[in-house]
Amino acid sequence: MPRPIRLILNSCPHHIIQRGHNRQVVFAGSDDYQYYLNTLQEWKSELGCKVYAFCLMTNHVHLVVDPGDQPENLSLLMKRLAGRQTRFVNKMEKRSGSLWEGRFKSSPINANEYLLACCRYVELNPLRAGMVEEPWQYPWSSCRAKIGLHELPWLDLDPFYMSFGNTLEARAAGYKTWLRETIPENELQLIREATQRGGLTGNRMFEREISKKLGRRIELRGPGRPRKSDK
Repeated sequence: MPRPIRLILNSCPHHIIQRGHNRQVVFAGSDDYQYYLNTLQEWKSELGCKVYAFCLMTNHVHLVVDPGDQPENLSLLMKRLAGRQTRFVNKMEKRSGSLWEGRFKSSPINANEYLLACCRYVELNPLRAGMVEEPWQYPWSSCRAKIGLHELPWLDLDPFYMSFGNTLEARAAGYKTWLRETIPENELQLIREATQRGGLTGNRMFEREISKKLGRRIELRGPGRPRKSDK
């Protein structure tokens, strides 16, 4: 059976998940995490992509990336990240073989409605996994930078985050408060299902807009049974 075509749009943020091969550990220590982030910083600049959020978990990664004018740059970015990290880990551990699943999962995001929600979803992963009591305690996500605990000049700040205030302090405080708000269950389900199934993270209006733009019908994927691992 042929694999479904991955939908990647220019100038549109995408929620991306890539998992370790057979769900194996990808990041065993701080050097592994930092090497991945160094590669992300280098190649997002090289390819002209924007990175709005990230969270590196032990055996998978979440990213929110806008490929810019060239949609193929998103796949190029993920190829560089996967290839470099595989070579780095294999060299350090004196091993060979694949580090990642064959394909990353992605979902174009309706920015006006769900970009900020997807960033929150990504940054709350360690909290949902029971690894921390507050999301900003986790060192390998973009959350710490957004609430002012860590400088990350290469991280792109979307206009919705910027609307939390006119100063760094105001934005950090507003975002921190927003992270603590109760998240509607339908929002969680939409984000999870859209990424797992390669559909759109958006509403029917977004579906019609993208269908018109591409000249073919694009449908929102219906909900399915969420997998326990889809955090």
